[in-house]
Amino acid sequence: MNNNFLVDENKITELKLTAKNMRLNMLDMMKNAGANGAHIGGAYSACEVLACLYKGLLNINPASPLDPNRDRFILSKGHVALALYSALYEAGFITKEELFSFEENESHFGTHCSKYVEKGIELSSGSLGLGLSYGCGCAYMAKLNKQNYDTVVLVGDGECNEGSVWEAVQSCAKFKLDNLILVIDINKQCLDGFTENVMSIYDFDTIFKGFGWNVKSINGNNVKEVCEAFTTTPRNNKPTVLLSHTLKGFGLSLTENKTGWHHASLTQEQYDQAKAELEAK
Repeated sequence: MNNNFLVDENKITELKLTAKNMRLNMLDMMKNAGANGAHIGGAYSACEVLACLYKGLLNINPASPLDPNRDRFILSKGHVALALYSALYEAGFITKEELFSFEENESHFGTHCSKYVEKGIELSSGSLGLGLSYGCGCAYMAKLNKQNYDTVVLVGDGECNEGSVWEAVQSCAKFKLDNLILVIDINKQCLDGFTENVMSIYDFDTIFKGFGWNVKSINGNNVKEVCEAFTTTPRNNKPTVLLSHTLKGFGLSLTENKTGWHHASLTQEQYDQAKAELEAK
C-alpha cells in the first residue's frame, strides 16, 4: 500500500468528491445502457472503498500498469464492474470515451470485467467466488519472489455463500499472507433480495478470527474509516479482512437499501430525479 498516504481533511474532501463523481458517471453509464441496464446497487455500496483505493491507497501508476511491484486489486464480486471502471477513470487508467463505451458492442468494458492489465483490470469476473483464490495466489507469489506489493480483494456478503471462498480463507491463513487484505462488502443484499432471507447471516467476526485472520469492522460508506482501516493494517503473519458495512445503492434515495436495484434500468424520469439529487450533494 502507499506508505505516504495522508488522511487529512483535504484528502477526505477529495475522496468524497471522487465518490460523488463516480456515482454521477455510473448513473450516466447506466442510462446509456438503456434496456440492458446495469448493476448499480452493489456498485454504489462499494463506491467509497474503490474511491479510496484508486485515489491514493493503492501503489499503482497508469503510466506503468505492468510494473511487477504494483499493488493488485482483484474484483471478485464482478457485478461491481461499473464502479471499478469509474474508479479506473478517476485514477487515469482509462479515458472518458472508454468509460462510456460501457456495454457497447466490441467494448472492452462489459457488464462484467474482462482481464486487461494494461487498463488496470487484473482478473476477469463473472462466476462468483473465484477472486479470493486468485488473490491468495498473487499474495503468495509476492512472498515467494520477495516482492513488496499488496493484494486487495473485494467480495460480497452474498458471494460468501460460495464454498470456494472459505477454501481460500483457510489457505490465506495457512500461508501467513499478511500482504493480503480482503474487503467484504456487507450490504445485506444479493440478487434475490436481503441475504438473511436467502441464507443464514454469518458471524464474520468470529469466523475469521477462528481461521486466524486480523479482523476490522468499518463503515464502508465513510471514506475516513475506510482509509484508516487500510493504513493501519498490521504485518503480523496474518491476512486481514475488513468487514465493510454498507447500504446497497448508497448515496441515492431511489436505490439506497431498496431491493430491486441489484440489476436494473432507468426511466427518463428516474434518471432526471437521480441526477439532480446527486448534483445537489
